[in-house]
Amino acid sequence: MRCLNVARVSQSVLDAIERGGSHLTVASTDVYEAVRELSHLFTRQREELPGDYLEHPRWLAAYVHYFLPVNLAKIQTLLDEIPRPDFTQPMRVLDIGSGPGTGPLAVVDWWWSHRPRGCLSVVAVDQSRHALHLTSLMWDAFCRGGPRGQVLLHTHNHVLDGWQDCSEILSEGEFDLIIVANSLSEITARYQEPTRTIAEGSEFLAALLKRLARDGTLMVVEPALRVTSRMLHRIRNRLLEMGICTIYSPCLHDRNCPALDHPNDWCHEERPWDPPQSIREIDMAVGFIKDALKFSYLLLRKDGKTIVARQSTTYRVVSELRVLKGEKRAWVCNEQGRFEVGRLDRLVSPQNAAFDEIQRGDVVYIEQLHRRTRQGTLSSLARIDREAMVSIVRGI
Repeated sequence: MRCLNVARVSQSVLDAIERGGSHLTVASTDVYEAVRELSHLFTRQREELPGDYLEHPRWLAAYVHYFLPVNLAKIQTLLDEIPRPDFTQPMRVLDIGSGPGTGPLAVVDWWWSHRPRGCLSVVAVDQSRHALHLTSLMWDAFCRGGPRGQVLLHTHNHVLDGWQDCSEILSEGEFDLIIVANSLSEITARYQEPTRTIAEGSEFLAALLKRLARDGTLMVVEPALRVTSRMLHRIRNRLLEMGICTIYSPCLHDRNCPALDHPNDWCHEERPWDPPQSIREIDMAVGFIKDALKFSYLLLRKDGKTIVARQSTTYRVVSELRVLKGEKRAWVCNEQGRFEVGRLDRLVSPQNAAFDEIQRGDVVYIEQLHRRTRQGTLSSLARIDREAMVSIVRGI
């Protein structure tokens, strides 16, 4: 993963706050308490999170100071994962539920890092006028010192309660990248019935896919919580049933998500990052630890591209590597399902030594896995023998 320019973006945030007026100039103690409140609402009491929370000055200030840099880093991590676009050509981006400019700032910083010759146009949509105003201020502050190259921002103040509300925004042609970051679960939150939530969420993304360019990417990011992640897994399954897209990543197959087979399972990412000093200071004050980026995501395509060539010996690592007495284990997933892989310490060899280095999110090649069958059912644990070849095909 390239070095993210989070420090520069954070400085542009502070510049924008200074220019934007006193509604974001609050005492540090108020920001700390508001960060605690928002974190609690985001993780433990999501049903109590008001749809207009960014209209509240304290919460908007907390979001800009703390959650924006974190979410920006998540989006940039995934921008580096999508198929590389042609930076000599124009690129159109739509960010649904952009908040105070998280997606637009992530995209323009990523765009400039590739020395583009084309034009970048970003459409930011949110229901908060305060957030969109701040988006424009931060965009101007950030782009003022940037390299030459035409970059354009358009903001739309719009309340999205479902897929029917997309028609006006999506009437402007196709987009090369559509971002829905931490918004899908908020958009569908008014539906209490899980079946209705999955149906409406699927139709919402289906409407966006209709305006996605043939070689474009739809990026969906959700918090790494069980409830939001399992909702995303179910929506993933519904979209594949509809036959309107394929999974570029993280999945290495287009079958039903095996994490849904057991009610306590869910799949999420945990990517390393180096947080800016401002995040470290808030963490220290409120007792948080943001030493990793945790989220669930989908990168959807319409051209059938996949992050790696799919084969039965290629797996996505979906857990941490566990060090046990006399062995190491990790959970993996591909079209064969989701199961645990282990290698005894006494069977370590040059061929399988790479198993010691795997991390959650890696794509790995493992040959000659042995799974026992008991009463016609495959064991949930597969073994790596001494001669088996293990390699990391794509690291996080």
